[in-house]
Amino acid sequence: MNTGSNSAYLQWDPYQRPNLPQFDERRLSRVGVIDVGSNSVRLVVFDGAARSPAYFYNEKLMCALGSSLSTIGILNPGGRVRAINAIQRFKHLATAMGIPKLTAVATAAVREAKDGVNFCREVYKTMGQKIWIIDGKEEARLSAQGILLGWPRSYGLVCDLGGSSMELAEINNGKVGRCVTSRLGPLKLVEIEGGRAARAKFIRTTIEKLASEMGPQHNRLFLVGGSWRALARIDMARTNYPLMVLHEYRMDTSSVHKTLEFIESNNDAKLQQVSRLSEARFSLVPFAGEVLDVILKVFEPKDIAVSSYGLREGMLYEQMSDDIRARDPLIEACKVSEKSDARVPGMGKSLNKFVAPLFPNASMGLLRLIKAACMLHDVSWRAHPDYRAELCFNNATRVNLGGLKHAERIFLGLALMHRYKNQHDDDRFTPLIELLVKDEIKNAGILGKAMRLGAMMWISETSQRAKLNWDPEAPKLTLRLTKSSQGLFGEAAAARLDSLAASLRCKSEYFIDD
Repeated sequence: MNTGSNSAYLQWDPYQRPNLPQFDERRLSRVGVIDVGSNSVRLVVFDGAARSPAYFYNEKLMCALGSSLSTIGILNPGGRVRAINAIQRFKHLATAMGIPKLTAVATAAVREAKDGVNFCREVYKTMGQKIWIIDGKEEARLSAQGILLGWPRSYGLVCDLGGSSMELAEINNGKVGRCVTSRLGPLKLVEIEGGRAARAKFIRTTIEKLASEMGPQHNRLFLVGGSWRALARIDMARTNYPLMVLHEYRMDTSSVHKTLEFIESNNDAKLQQVSRLSEARFSLVPFAGEVLDVILKVFEPKDIAVSSYGLREGMLYEQMSDDIRARDPLIEACKVSEKSDARVPGMGKSLNKFVAPLFPNASMGLLRLIKAACMLHDVSWRAHPDYRAELCFNNATRVNLGGLKHAERIFLGLALMHRYKNQHDDDRFTPLIELLVKDEIKNAGILGKAMRLGAMMWISETSQRAKLNWDPEAPKLTLRLTKSSQGLFGEAAAARLDSLAASLRCKSEYFIDD
């Protein structure tokens, strides 16, 4: 790492971390982060619930700062100019958004370049923006914390592939363990003389050394970084995968090998077209593939998960209290959405209590999705009635959320679709729904129709006007209404009760309690 003459730009220590705003559950926060990487320079502005931030703004510029390091030892001159201009733009954007301070970090290219500190000094002198230069292990730790933002209490090996370096970190039960760094970035591999054979030797030697430092890591492999996501996008194109959401996309060793063969056997123009990648990003994919092939052979992970969360999200996680970190990112995001967008904020709690008798033996995972669906059941009320069901499905399946597997996204979308519509008869959604098993499709329909009925029984968030009793042995579904609310049960409510009973394959009845 280049120490330069001015240590003020070097990695922070535990008492000198970037001054990001402290989060608490009482308010929403807008935080801007600049990531000066070896390949790209990016601004991300987070806005939303502390535990599950939304991406208010996200912009990057491919600068390839690290593309000339191996040959001339300094930052790519053209990329340096582009990076400074990009940071200047980001500063103006932040001011317009009302963000008083941006936190900027630089990784492998800047920390290794002879002129890295001078680059940071120039940025500070021209626009007053300080850039923190972090070392490889700190980069690994922050990337691992980004994983924990989306996967609370997760375990496995985090692999962050940047332009000029690759970091590994282990996570176990929500904690970051050992962290290591290497010079395995695609921009480094491009410059190795001797072609593929020389690269293969360098990659194998490096990864075996990393494995000796990390020890056995046979759990889940989390892939962080643009080159990994590009590889996953090609895997999606190869398999005609219907949900184009990279976060939480799963692969296994077999699918990775098939995709690497797919890349080898197709021309670049065709692959770039089907994967919708930029030329700059696509050019690095074959080198990323060579690295991943060896990682899988050496570490033998049980499965592979692609993450859109990494260093930037890890910086946000750094500021969270243990209490906030322990919360469910999905549930926290749903709370914020209900509070800001529902007609009756808080009604989701009553609705959840209403539908609960229909799922007496539900797993914790299903109960979590039921709770989320109830909080989201009315957030799309402003949409045109003819499109509410479609909008609910699209939002749930494509929203930028952590803590949500692809199948869970689809379950949530299908349940919310049934909140507004009895049948899922739109052929456009069939490929997605087919990713669920039969019981998941059935439960989503029951939940949606129960929410559709329950929504007619409440006008305020706290009034308990109706109860469901479900006897699967009879089988019989009973709706019980309070005497003061019997007027709520009209023809429309009766039709919704019958539709719910049909999904349960039982008879229905209703009673007025004295």
